[in-house]
Amino acid sequence: QLQLVESGGGLVQPGGSLRLSCAASGFTLDYYAIGWFRQAPGKEREGVSCISSSGGSTDYADSVKGRFTISRDNAKNTVYLQMNSLKPEDTAVYYCAARGFDYCSGYNLAFFGSWGQGTQVTVSS
Repeated sequence: QLQLVESGGGLVQPGGSLRLSCAASGFTLDYYAIGWFRQAPGKEREGVSCISSSGGSTDYADSVKGRFTISRDNAKNTVYLQMNSLKPEDTAVYYCAARGFDYCSGYNLAFFGSWGQGTQVTVSS
């Protein structure tokens, strides 16, 4: 079964940091661009960041630019999302998903699959 598993979420104070991990099970991530998404209560799922299969190209939503950094270690079959300077509005369940191409081009959910179960990030004092 092809599946992604997210981890690393938790409760953090405003201004704090977290690093999320997205590990693949049942397949290798080498050939896929990977996207991070988030969904807050009552809101639609939104794209946060994406990284190409080689890691040479990345993309960020305007709301997280300069604060979040996406990276990948294909040897470990894992993609990371380093989140710094967290704000209460970053509170959401964070998901990773594999894009059906090796490059990033937007966050249309129809082009992403193998969704993980999500990891909760709560930013609160």
